[in-house]
Amino acid sequence: MHEANGAATVWPVLLYRDAAKAIDWLVEAFGLTRNLVVPDDGGRIVHAELGWRGGVITLGGYDEDAAFSDLKPGGGAVYLVAADPDARFARATAAGAEVVRPLKDENYGSRTFTVRDLEGNSWTFGTYGGAAPPQA
Repeated sequence: MHEANGAATVWPVLLYRDAAKAIDWLVEAFGLTRNLVVPDDGGRIVHAELGWRGGVITLGGYDEDAAFSDLKPGGGAVYLVAADPDARFARATAAGAEVVRPLKDENYGSRTFTVRDLEGNSWTFGTYGGAAPPQA
């Protein structure tokens, strides 16, 4: 979702035990873009922003003392609108993504699939871009 200035207004957050490895894999497997990666002095990723068609996925390494310490690595789920789910599925599985739900046509008109990343987060890609807002 975007405001008039084009800035993303919804930023899901995922945590990883090895955020640096996860970032490399997410870029390769899903085609996300590295917008920003911030390591701490020890090299652990404390904040990263990966882009997807104008949206942003925020992630970082798990830290018991961080603001999102109640979230656990591998417990997230994200849905991404993709015009080319067949190509995305091929790319994700070639990179070793675990298939949860294979590529299929849904009864609501979307073509979707769901996979897990290296640490267990679920990623669904589909052509469904949301319902139109109600007309006044």
